[in-house]
Amino acid sequence: MVTKVTEGQLVVRDARFCVLAARFNEKVVSSLVDGAIDTLKRHGAADADIHLVRVPGAFELPLAARRIAKQRGCDGIVAVGAVIRGATPHFDYVCAECASGLSAVSLQFDMPIGFGVLTCDTVEQAFERAGTKAGNKGADAALATIEMVSLLRQLGA
Repeated sequence: MVTKVTEGQLVVRDARFCVLAARFNEKVVSSLVDGAIDTLKRHGAADADIHLVRVPGAFELPLAARRIAKQRGCDGIVAVGAVIRGATPHFDYVCAECASGLSAVSLQFDMPIGFGVLTCDTVEQAFERAGTKAGNKGADAALATIEMVSLLRQLGA
């Protein structure tokens, strides 16, 4: 039997967030950004505690995340973007570097980074995950970030 359970809460208390968004595939990404910001606000974040930063594409997300984390201007980052498979292996490289880069930044700086970067085979799949049939992955990434900020605070230094 477990005697003690520690888990994050989905309530923002005195926390600042950065929504870090790729501009490439803007029509999809704008829905992810809206979902992330709406979720942060619904869970208690004030407008003044949310900073939107835009980068050219998903490949650039890790570098911007590293700079943001290094400056300690926020408690958590919600990274959103959309990479859609094409006819070349470019998709595989961008997806892999984006995911591993964001993970490395999170671990290096002990900062929660919600991964809301879509990696889809088709534009239709991307739109489904940006607010239609499959929910909004920007909102999901924001929830994960909120919970991890709360959890890390409970776990202490």
